[in-house]
Amino acid sequence: MDDIFLGRQPILDRKQNLVAFELLFRLDGVAEANVTNHICATANVIVNAYGAFGIQEVLGKQRGFVNVDAELLMSDVICMLPSSNVVLEIMESVNITDKVVQRCIELKQMGYQLALDDVIEINEEIELLLSIVNVVKIDILALEKEALVSIVNRLKCWPVLLLAEKVNSSEQAKQCMELGFEMFQGYYFAKPEILSGKRADPAKLSLLNLLTLSMSDCDVADIEQELKHQPGLSYNLMRMVNSTASGVSKNINSIKQAVMILGRRQLQRWIQLLLYAADNKHEKASDAMLKMAATRGKMMELIAALDRPHDKSHQDRAFMVGILSLLDALLGIEMTEITEKLSIPPEISQALLYRNGRLGQGLKLIEANEKGEVVSVKSILDELNFLSLKELTRLELEALGWANRIGDAA
Repeated sequence: MDDIFLGRQPILDRKQNLVAFELLFRLDGVAEANVTNHICATANVIVNAYGAFGIQEVLGKQRGFVNVDAELLMSDVICMLPSSNVVLEIMESVNITDKVVQRCIELKQMGYQLALDDVIEINEEIELLLSIVNVVKIDILALEKEALVSIVNRLKCWPVLLLAEKVNSSEQAKQCMELGFEMFQGYYFAKPEILSGKRADPAKLSLLNLLTLSMSDCDVADIEQELKHQPGLSYNLMRMVNSTASGVSKNINSIKQAVMILGRRQLQRWIQLLLYAADNKHEKASDAMLKMAATRGKMMELIAALDRPHDKSHQDRAFMVGILSLLDALLGIEMTEITEKLSIPPEISQALLYRNGRLGQGLKLIEANEKGEVVSVKSILDELNFLSLKELTRLELEALGWANRIGDAA
């Protein structure tokens, strides 16, 4: 897991109501970043805002101003951003050519809002865009009062909203109010807030997506296609199927064949286990977590088999509870987010989130047993009323043996 950061500075209206945020590139938790590669910085902002944090968490119902240089402006990548919640902020470094003007017209027709950043003069180039852009951001710190008044008066001829940026004092705020600015941004109102989080390993995210697919009603072809995007995972899966599949007369030599032989139930199990094995950066910790998760899953299944010997579906759900119970620690995200992303059935999510229900009791028992909390173990066994301490020890040894074999196959 890598630490990720995102800056977010409020943009207010004349009544100091929040109307938007500017999203800012940050490499760490400090207030400012020294940007040397603008397209890389903006790409990080987009990936973090939309992928890691989730745009609803970052923006709520507001729009986000995102800096774009000439390369990004002309690229198709920009169209990945939904036009409904971004304002494309054209940087002052962009050379306003005929191609740039045409591109801005195209983006405007596609529904995007556009802004000009750090304006300190109105020249012929900027005038080419004033009938297209929605917002003009004026750097008030770079202008004397007379120059600022002159620019504002010239811009009143155009259908644009004026945004005063770098407003750092009450005097500056008052002056900009009097000049007719509609929006305001600066330290006087609010300094950038630094959001921090964790970026999951792409292999783990792919596995999480695979797990979602395997738990849904999608076709085998969809699962096969996802696996093809991760050659390492495909190889790992086929290795495990070849080493553990019984009754197979020849080696498995295709992804589809491996998926068909495993079946959905077993596929889900392998993917759940692979999630724990995917962390190469912390191999020892990952191995320990893999073993613990596999042991929990198998113990949950064995306990459920004693509780409801003829209910295979209940046993499968129990296995899933055990395996998934450590996924929040592995991925560094909340269990609520995991249960929502995977659309986990209520009985399983209740067990994972609150240790409720029969499955929740089983998980609580295993966790108490891992910690050596003998009093709690005996109390839960009394509540369950179908399992003795001696039987629990036998199930634990059986589950540990199974988990060790899984580790060898992985």
